[in-house]
This record gives sequence, structure tokens and C-alpha cells, in this order.
Amino acid sequence: MAKRNIIIVGGGSAGVNAARALSKSLDSSKYQLILINPLPYRIWLIATLRLAVTQDKDLRDNIFLPYDKIFINGNGKFVEGKVVSFVHSEDGGSVTLESGEKIDYHVLLLSQGSNWNGPPGFPGSTSGVTEHLSTLHNKLVKAKHIVLAGGGAVGIALELAGEIRDQWPDKKVTIVHGDKLLLNPTYPDKVRRAAAASLTTRGIELVLDHFINESETQEVEGITTASGMEIKTADLVVQTRGPRPNTAFVSEALGDSALSSLQLIRVRPTLQLADHDNIFAAGDVIDWKEQKQAAKSGVHGKLVASNIQAFLNKTPMKPYKGAIEMIVITNGKVGLDSFAWQKSNIDDPLQNSGLGYFDILWGITLGGWFAKLVKSQTLLVAMFKGEQGY
Repeated sequence: MAKRNIIIVGGGSAGVNAARALSKSLDSSKYQLILINPLPYRIWLIATLRLAVTQDKDLRDNIFLPYDKIFINGNGKFVEGKVVSFVHSEDGGSVTLESGEKIDYHVLLLSQGSNWNGPPGFPGSTSGVTEHLSTLHNKLVKAKHIVLAGGGAVGIALELAGEIRDQWPDKKVTIVHGDKLLLNPTYPDKVRRAAAASLTTRGIELVLDHFINESETQEVEGITTASGMEIKTADLVVQTRGPRPNTAFVSEALGDSALSSLQLIRVRPTLQLADHDNIFAAGDVIDWKEQKQAAKSGVHGKLVASNIQAFLNKTPMKPYKGAIEMIVITNGKVGLDSFAWQKSNIDDPLQNSGLGYFDILWGITLGGWFAKLVKSQTLLVAMFKGEQGY
């Protein structure tokens, strides 16, 4: 009997963790595990802000890693391609790649992630990725006053501002955010104010409760917010708003009812789609009340792998119960430089190296020492390499 395909769409945190787990458990005499991704390598997005600023070759070599080692004992297959559509029946279906190739599936996992603008908005080709990084870096080098449009919970603006301050201390940096506090209401006001303080102490300006209409990263000759405030010296706007779910092809295949009003995929606690037992979803694309983060996506991937195996074995599945909210925000590699520290009247320079927050007990906030310990210097690259099998 021919092997049945288990297809994973998307090679981010959810897809890779699912692939690694399934490659251990799947019976390779019955099933073929296939991971499909547009690029032949995975990009560790958490580290790309520093890469865009520094163009550090060693960093690039460590955060652009192929999929050649993710399958345990070689039990799996990688296919480079972009899934543009799929069809479904009770016993399976097929996905269609941009090239026109069709691949049948028995079980499908949708973990294709999000569409980004700004620094993490990488095109789906290697040449496009190289050009994207080079173009952004050159614009940053040229600019004298950089405006970052959006300071929400993803943390791009906050972390990019710190990287710019590390690399070019004399450049003016302004974050424009459409709420009265940075981040979003998931986090307590004291955390949002602490995030602001860690930036302003390094000379980064905040313009809160204002919105910039420009939707693309672009050079400008001054800019005006939607409510009329002029930032006359601005010469570069960088988009740092959050992403949009990459789910248009899902509604085309399954109908609008498969998605929420925010265009996220509706799932049961088992991470199966509401009306389709053999289609699962994980990562940023699922409609679950939690902040979208790589760490959570990895947990989704491991759980959904277990549930796919249970589905095949006709045994009970485990429910996803959510995860505690947490965030670790860097402020450059080391935070406040020694000269600025001496002028700041702050006892601890690491107070402004970022922060961490964990929604446990009464809500625990940790200072820059924690951000530096776990993320600022390494950007969690070792964790990424471990997931990729390196």
C-alpha cells in the first residue's frame, strides 16, 4: 500500500517543532512526513533587527539555517515551495504549490505564520531576502532621524530602537504609537511604563496616542501624524507594526467560516480545525486568546504532533490549555552605554537594558539584568539552532 502523506505547511517555530516530534514517532512504512516552506532555510526573526542594523556576517550564518537536520533519523522530506491553495475531503486532499505542483495529503498541518511589513517582512526568495536586508540597512545608515511607526506588543520598535542606538548613538530615533502607553493592554501599565522609561533614558523619543498612515518603510522629508502633529526633521519611516495572519488561502479552500473576524484559523482545543478532523493548525495563525510569540508556537507544534499521532492511532488527544503571558524586551545588546549612564543618575546601567514580565503570581517584572542574561546578548540563537538540529 502506498504511503500516506502528513504535510506541514510552514517551517517556523510551530512547523519545525511539529516536524521534529513527528519524525520520531511516525511509522515510516505507512506515512511520509513532508515539510513545505517557501525558502530553503528558516530565518530566526528575533535576531533580524540586529542583523539589519549591523550586517554581521557571523550572526547571519547562525540565524539562516536549512532544514536538513530537523528530521530525526532522516524520517521526513523537505519541499521548497509556497502553498497557494488546497482542496479537502473527509479522507484527505491535496495542496498546490506556486509552481503548479500538487501533493496529496492524509493529514494537513497549517503553520504558515504571518505576513509582515518592515524589517521582518522577508520576501520568499533568497535574492529577495538579501536585497531586503541590504536596502533597509542602507536606508538606516543614510538617515539622520528615524521614525518607527508602531510600538505594540510584538516589540519590534522597542528592540530596533535599542539596536540603532547601539550602532549609531548620534542618530535621532522616535517611536510613534497609537495608544497612550507602549505595548498593549495584555501587560500591566507598570510594565508598559517601564518599557518607555528604558527607551527615553537612552534618548529615544516617544510620541504616544498618535498614528502614522504611511504603510511602507520609506524615506521622507518630514512627516505628519494622522492627528496633525508634525515631525519635521524625520527622513526615514520604518514600519514596526505587528503582522497580519497569512490565511487568505485557507478561507478560499474552506470558506469564510474557517476564520475569525481577525482572519485567524478557528480551532478546537486539540488544535484541529472546527469542522475538519484531519486538518490541524498551530502558531501565529490560530484563533486563540494569547499573544503571538515564537515560544508559544513551539509548544503548539509539539502538542499538535502528539495529536496527529493520536489521530492516526485513533487514541485520545490532548487539549491545548494556553500558556502564561510573558515577554522579554531587549534594548540593544547591552542597553545604556557607560557615558549615558554617568549622566542619567541611574544606579544600575542594566536597568535600561530591557525588561522581562511573567504573568504569574501577582505579575513578576524583571529588569534589564534578566533581559541581558536570557536574550539581549545572544538573541536566543542557541535555542533556534537546537530546534533546527544544529
